Amino acid sequence: MAYHADSSDLEVKEILTWDGFGAASRELAQNIADSGFEPDIIIAVARGGLLPAGALGYAMGVKLSDAINVEFYTDVEETLPDPVLLEPLLDVNSIRNKKLLVVDDVADSGRTLALVLELLTKEGATCKSAVLYAKSRSEVDPDFVWKRTDEWIVFPWSAEKPVTPNV
Repeated sequence: MAYHADSSDLEVKEILTWDGFGAASRELAQNIADSGFEPDIIIAVARGGLLPAGALGYAMGVKLSDAINVEFYTDVEETLPDPVLLEPLLDVNSIRNKKLLVVDDVADSGRTLALVLELLTKEGATCKSAVLYAKSRSEVDPDFVWKRTDEWIVFPWSAEKPVTPNV
């Protein structure tokens, strides 16, 4: 079972509700559209980027999507030494010469986003990045950011413990 990061002991944190996520997704999509960037494919950085990528895909009318799986966070403010790509891997042949929008929930250290952007760019794709949140310490300044914060962020999809069987 995937570990759930419990942030209940943190006094200061950024809380995004489901309603807030809906508004944030539309605002972020509008910013991307206003920039003139029209992606061929939206690539979610899984798991955190799956819901934002889906919301942006619908808001922007982009039907092609895929995901790249990366593990980095192990708990609140705790990470592995480096981000790790996990299988199944993205079909890199399908992205050559395409315009990609790489989407994640947050650019915290920025190391995950940097790894993904480097990998996809090396495969011949033109990439721009979008996140709901960016932190000042991020080594990558995403192309599109809904909000900047340095607090721990509680997303609506990870605010509660995973569902377990009723016994």
